[in-house]
Amino acid sequence: MERPLRLLLSSELRVRNVGYEVSLCRSLLAWKRRSSSPVYQPFRPNACHSVCVSEIISVREEDEEEEDGRDDGSWKKIRERDDKHRRRSFTVSYVERCRQHRWRCADVTFACPQVALCHRWVSTIREQLAAISSRPSKLLVYINPYGGKRQAKRVYQQKVAPLFALAGISTHVIVTEYANHARDHLRDEAELKKYDGVVCVGGDGMFSEMVHGLVWRTQKDGGVGVDMPDQTLIACSLRIGIIPAGSTDCICFATVGTNDPVTSALHIIVGDSQPMDVCSVHHDDTFLRYSVSLLGYGFYGDVLTDSERKRWMGPARYDLAGLKMFLTHHHYEGTVSYLPAAGVAGAPRDAARCRSGCSVCQDNRMLLSERAGVYQTEHGEDDGENGGGWRTIRGKFLAINAASMSCACPRSPKGLSPAAHLADGTADLILVRKCSRFNFLRHLLRHTSKDDQFDLSFVEVHRVRRFRFTPRHCRSDSEQELDLLDGKRQIFGQICRDHPACGCAPAFSSWNCDGEILPHTAIDVRVHCQLIQLFARGIEEAAMFDEPAPARPV
Repeated sequence: MERPLRLLLSSELRVRNVGYEVSLCRSLLAWKRRSSSPVYQPFRPNACHSVCVSEIISVREEDEEEEDGRDDGSWKKIRERDDKHRRRSFTVSYVERCRQHRWRCADVTFACPQVALCHRWVSTIREQLAAISSRPSKLLVYINPYGGKRQAKRVYQQKVAPLFALAGISTHVIVTEYANHARDHLRDEAELKKYDGVVCVGGDGMFSEMVHGLVWRTQKDGGVGVDMPDQTLIACSLRIGIIPAGSTDCICFATVGTNDPVTSALHIIVGDSQPMDVCSVHHDDTFLRYSVSLLGYGFYGDVLTDSERKRWMGPARYDLAGLKMFLTHHHYEGTVSYLPAAGVAGAPRDAARCRSGCSVCQDNRMLLSERAGVYQTEHGEDDGENGGGWRTIRGKFLAINAASMSCACPRSPKGLSPAAHLADGTADLILVRKCSRFNFLRHLLRHTSKDDQFDLSFVEVHRVRRFRFTPRHCRSDSEQELDLLDGKRQIFGQICRDHPACGCAPAFSSWNCDGEILPHTAIDVRVHCQLIQLFARGIEEAAMFDEPAPARPV
């Protein structure tokens, strides 16, 4: 058991006119009810409370009148009362954990017998808060007023801005006016050295904009080109905060555990930091996009393509497009080549999940750092037992998905790949081969159940560091022998692609890259370990939220 830290302050104060012994050390503020009776009282509320100094939001002084019975109700007499009849009090605002991974701001007010003692407590707590270097003091905030249910401005003004003001954080707010406004401003105009972080108020699309702008700006300032897939990118120093105000808010849900604006704001205030992987997507040595959650070809690509034609329907368009694509049941031929994540901790079908302080992410980060500069870029022979070298799979697929995180959301609490990690430098490549509609429905339903969604004969999953995909219509070398057989069908195939109403299956799908359609289907994807940092700490263990209380028991 660790030795207790040296006390900075210890006093007898009052909370709601009840005496408490209050103590402060560098990491903990604790208060314990003074017992007035030696008799054990089993039904008395918990008399011992504590809160980490790192989770204190602010401390402020307040005046409190002494209840000595001499108040005759005259406001004039109250104002003229001598200081000896007045005592000082201070209020500490801190993080309180609620159920379902939610945080809220709670207050406790301590009454001091002397003014000097109150000043001493307030100044000492503020000194400890000022010593926490990870806390932001100035933030650049982007608000997307058009995303989701168009509530981003209201959410920020009513729920987030008051908390930032309480914590003494200054902000510069920009309300975006067009698509990619935040990306362009971060790339070319923002004076990033003035800020301790950037915050987006919106959905996953808004977050993707900020990732593209910030990563591009970092590479530009560092003189790194982004068009070569083998190029090692520079990690971003500024952290990104997410205030959820979109339709699904998958990124926020997968990194915090809930889509609650207050919870996200409190993670920003206390200065949490969660590293996160980013995938770069290239086509023929040309940069296309970055991905932080899902790359989907086949089913998920078709759903996004069809839903874009129905934007007037709002979020309901995804349900309709999903039903339509399930009924059409298109499959696509192609070649997938991947570089296995050999020698790293963790596997796609592990029972353990990526949680706050994940050891797998930490171990793999150190492992990949040792291997820096040694990166295999050309197809090699499969070396079998060691799991290294490029591997190739050809076939007909209903879906090809690459998840660099669990992709969990309220509709799918486990996500597409429950054991995927946020910052281990790998992605889970999920291949769903051609099967019946019934079997494909079984696979989809497992995203919302506790069953192993990879325990199906037509589904395989691989943990990879890099992969490439070539659709059949790109004429890969392995399919040259099929050209003679396909010669008579090429003319009709082009007609079907141009006029899909004929009912023929399309020759190729589109890639869904974090909700955006890629212009090419032949892509090269590489995972960049911990390229960005979020104002988050990962999903905390559920045990920390089981018993909500005014503060954590000592």
